[in-house]
Amino acid sequence: MTIEHFEDIYHRACQRKGGKQALESLLQKPLHQDEIAAIPDDRWLAAFTMKVFQCGIQWKVVRDKWPNFESLFFQFRLEPILMQPDEAWEEKARDPGIIRYLPKVMTIPANAQMIFDVRVDHGSFGEWVAQWPKARIVDLWLHLKKHGKRLGGNTGPYALRQMGVDTFLMTYDVEAYLRATKIIDSGKETKRALYAANDAFNQWHAESGRSFTEISQIIAYSSGDLHDH
Repeated sequence: MTIEHFEDIYHRACQRKGGKQALESLLQKPLHQDEIAAIPDDRWLAAFTMKVFQCGIQWKVVRDKWPNFESLFFQFRLEPILMQPDEAWEEKARDPGIIRYLPKVMTIPANAQMIFDVRVDHGSFGEWVAQWPKARIVDLWLHLKKHGKRLGGNTGPYALRQMGVDTFLMTYDVEAYLRATKIIDSGKETKRALYAANDAFNQWHAESGRSFTEISQIIAYSSGDLHDH
């Protein structure tokens, strides 16, 4: 299998978006490693929680209620969350100020524990993520899926992107491109597909020097219907 040169992908994206300047103006860029490392643990838990609750409903509904989430869940500080008894979570899940769904509410203490466990070994969750090797970014996705709760599929990667982590996303457009070019040929959540996609992004990064975040968006703009990238 021959992977398309990134220069050709970029040229096609420029044509579709009205030129280089127009394309570049659309591209989101990741944060630097030191900025990722400085993100407090509570903001990681907040990001994971937001994406869990946004799954399956309009994102705006969650954003509109988000101040209530912050207030009800201790601004997502790990210590008070991890000290709550089970019955407290059942009560919080009935609060009319949030989206009342106990299984999603219960991801908060579970994911708080995941973050706390990382903190014990690495100082902070942000420092740990900042040091993750980009050449195997999908292994970070798999860690979130295995050790977190409801962070599989696109939920974990979307939360990472929201926090400024340099990662590609397996959006509809990116997946369609990877399938059309036969880079992946199995379910998008299989390790075979994830590693094949990661390897392709490694090649494009080596060719272009661009971040995975930029490459992911450029691929989508080069071939897709321009959904979120």
